[in-house]
Amino acid sequence: MTAIFATAEDAENAFYDAIARADLDALMAVWADDEEIVCIHPTGQRLQGAAAIRESWRGIFAGNPRFTVRVAHSVRWSGMLLAVHSVVETLYAGDATTPQGSLLATNVLQRGASGWRLLAHHASAAGEDGHDEAGDGVPRTLH
Repeated sequence: MTAIFATAEDAENAFYDAIARADLDALMAVWADDEEIVCIHPTGQRLQGAAAIRESWRGIFAGNPRFTVRVAHSVRWSGMLLAVHSVVETLYAGDATTPQGSLLATNVLQRGASGWRLLAHHASAAGEDGHDEAGDGVPRTLH
């Protein structure tokens, strides 16, 4: 039986725990049962649907040593049915105490009949200090 996550934070924690254990089934159990789910890796293309996301993570787990993701600097917006978490992910390979790098990630979670589930995970490269590189004081216009 698939776990029911009582909070968006529980689902997000289960996602990162599954990554640390390289447990593909546990990782996929966090995702919503919806073909519109989306995962964007920092060096990859936009993956849509459970099959594409599963195969991507299968390749990551097969080609890399175990790694841990520590989440910090979380900014969260939560409603009754939807939560958006913007986080800094710091990556550690194996038992290393020195980080391998940082990513900026956004997790979108939705509450449904089976609890909270992940709808989207989007990770991008972070600047050297682990934060967005656009912090140079130059105004930027989006869209």
